[in-house]
Amino acid sequence: MLRRTFLKDTAVALGGAALCDLSAAAQAAPAAAAAGKAEVYFTPEISVESLRKLYAKINGDITGGVAIKLHTGEPHGPNLLPIELIRGLQAGIPHSTIVECNVLYPSPRQKTETHRETLKTNGFDFCPVDIMDAEGDVALPIKGMREFLDGFNPFAQGKPPFTPGVHLTEIKVGKTLPTYDSLFVYTHFKGHTMGGFGGSLKNIAIGCASGQGGKRQIHGDGWPRGAEFLERMVESGKGVTDHFGEHIAYINVLKNISVDCDCDAHGAKPTCPDIGILASRDILAIDKASIDLVFAQPEAQRHDIVERIESRGGLRQLEYMKTLKMGNDEYELIKL
Repeated sequence: MLRRTFLKDTAVALGGAALCDLSAAAQAAPAAAAAGKAEVYFTPEISVESLRKLYAKINGDITGGVAIKLHTGEPHGPNLLPIELIRGLQAGIPHSTIVECNVLYPSPRQKTETHRETLKTNGFDFCPVDIMDAEGDVALPIKGMREFLDGFNPFAQGKPPFTPGVHLTEIKVGKTLPTYDSLFVYTHFKGHTMGGFGGSLKNIAIGCASGQGGKRQIHGDGWPRGAEFLERMVESGKGVTDHFGEHIAYINVLKNISVDCDCDAHGAKPTCPDIGILASRDILAIDKASIDLVFAQPEAQRHDIVERIESRGGLRQLEYMKTLKMGNDEYELIKL
């Protein structure tokens, strides 16, 4: 459901006053919402063995049928993660299925039949792959959002911590997403033409949204860029993390860090070096740590990706995740 707000002020920056009590929703999130720092594990070695070691640190609540959400990419995408990094990890995750949704933009992945052909082209023939919206979608509620949006008083509280416009109180996701017990978010961290960067948040927010339903909710009419789009993306991600609660974990692979997403069949050649792998049970902490590692690279190597992130206002993703109490932006980086 879309909620249009008619406030004239712009959004406040990170750390703005809370408008309502979102703590009830936050209690279902991983330990990030608790006091103290989130744990983010890191290794500079990008290998199947490293992936398995990191996954073992975060998989304590990954039980039952496991959906592995990753971006399977356009046909022959130039910057996709090597398929062995996916095959090698998936093989060690019991009862797991790779999950995707159809896309909204013109692409072979827009329709289920040609999407399946793309999966084969890109090497995803080693395990089950569920195109979750092949038979439609289902709406997930975004806990606390209606109260958050309606509860703001501009006369008493000043500028709102969200951009005036269309926001979400529910998100349409692939119909089969709720049939899984756990969600493992396996992300190729890179740039994005609209979001600035694509981390764990973008992977589930756009990636779990149904092609003709949820993705339209997020992008809006005319596909506008800017804070309103980014906030709807965060809201969508919150709907997914709310649903899975403790049964969700994240890995970001910082390799082939192009300024372009894997949804671009002709993505630019990366100019940022490969950095390593991060793992966490906290979505905000892992995306914040990924950004921090990218920004810590020598200027010449980070320039292109940082320009993409900043020119799109991409850091708003982190700010708004904190506002919605989705995680902890203070973390301890634990090197393995």
